[in-house]
Amino acid sequence: MNIETVANQALKLNVNARAYLAQVLLESLDYEEEIIVSSQWREEIKKRCQEIKNSPEILIDGKSFLSALNEQYC
Repeated sequence: MNIETVANQALKLNVNARAYLAQVLLESLDYEEEIIVSSQWREEIKKRCQEIKNSPEILIDGKSFLSALNEQYC
């Protein structure tokens, strides 16, 4: 299976599955330099990830977000 096929199949997944897949792929990258994150920001990241795991329905897709943003500010 080539990368285009994998990408096309991944794009057919629902938003929660795509977010999970993106997270897994990003975590699998081996960074050459360590990214330094403050303890406060690390705790905020953990809190937000837990909120998403507990209530995945709070996620919205990018198109809906941009539409709502446009309605609010334009």
